[in-house]
Amino acid sequence: MKRAVTLSALAVLLAATAAAPSAATPAPAPGAAPTAAGAHRPQPSARSLLDTVPRRGVLRVCTTGDYRPYTYRDPKTGAYSGVDLDMAKDLAASLDATPRYVASTWASLVGDLAEGRCDIAMGGVSITLPRARAVAFSEPTRRDGKTPIVRCADKEKYGTLEQIDRPETRVVVNPGGTNEEFARAHLKRAKVTVHPDNTTIFDEIIAGRADVMMTDAGETLYQAKIHPELCALHPDKPFTFSEKAYALPRGDAEFTAYVDQWVHLAKNDGTYEKYEDAWMK
Repeated sequence: MKRAVTLSALAVLLAATAAAPSAATPAPAPGAAPTAAGAHRPQPSARSLLDTVPRRGVLRVCTTGDYRPYTYRDPKTGAYSGVDLDMAKDLAASLDATPRYVASTWASLVGDLAEGRCDIAMGGVSITLPRARAVAFSEPTRRDGKTPIVRCADKEKYGTLEQIDRPETRVVVNPGGTNEEFARAHLKRAKVTVHPDNTTIFDEIIAGRADVMMTDAGETLYQAKIHPELCALHPDKPFTFSEKAYALPRGDAEFTAYVDQWVHLAKNDGTYEKYEDAWMK
């Protein structure tokens, strides 16, 4: 009799436990969005730029403004233009915002983003491992690599690093970015000169004050297009492999995932190609 009573009590306890809400599935918070299955999912983090940019109505874009065709700031009007700044307008519109350009330099670009002075860095930014320690990167927008640009009259003289790295060769670089890093790492005998203004650096070659600049193939193609005196050497077979992308704050997985998806769509629906063709062709 005692065993029957005990089993009866245990059955009641088990039934009550089964009917109670599970500790592993807490009740949804008020206002949480329902999922397709009728359950609830948490709202996106209020700390993510995916939420703060639409609320603010402004996407803050760090850019150097000196790297056509990707980013250019007109010194007379202050207006910004370029392939990646066209993309910035597209990204901002997708977030119900407008772009606000934050002037930066190649030496300070990563720090400006990491310290919160902008939401994204755009304008021909190459992915490098040192940069990736400080910021996140989106899905790449294009493949690129370092290659020479020279006066067309000299195009047979500077096709290889061996030809360039001679004491009589004058190489010009812009400060603080991957172009200077590449030249310093690979040239031991050539004379390397730093020219502070990347918007006028190609004039140094045209005027005969420098012989070679090594920069990303996309830039050499654009500069050769607007300066008939200059020739891009083997841009389809650059010295290095690199990719361009957009730099993003570390730790904001929601915003990074959104920008990745936006880049993926733009590369496959013709958006990026349209903006690049407007500058490159």
